Amino acid sequence: MEYIVIETHRTEFPNPIILKQNEKVIIEDDPDQGTNNNDWINWIFCAKMDGSNKGYVPQQIIKLENNYGIVIENYSANELDINVGTIVEGIKELNGWLWLRNKETNEIGWVPMCKLKQLS
Repeated sequence: MEYIVIETHRTEFPNPIILKQNEKVIIEDDPDQGTNNNDWINWIFCAKMDGSNKGYVPQQIIKLENNYGIVIENYSANELDINVGTIVEGIKELNGWLWLRNKETNEIGWVPMCKLKQLS
């Protein structure tokens, strides 16, 4: 599915958390509440076990175990910096965000759905 960017997006996280399947993470958000940011429901703020990186992870890909989580699929929190008018190809929608490919640069990452309009 193709979309056009209707609002510029700039990431606030230039060093995104990247996780592998079966990796253990520290849960820093209350999983019953989701993220503390009410705009992004079902995202949990997590940290790598060595403390090297932190970021938001979809609640759906974390199996909770005590105060930790086990990642059930590979995941990257990479967000794309993208400008109005750019055409993108949607790959996966999750919790109000779209994992997509910039058709001009072939870069892949997340952009909020509210900044996109589906092309017919």
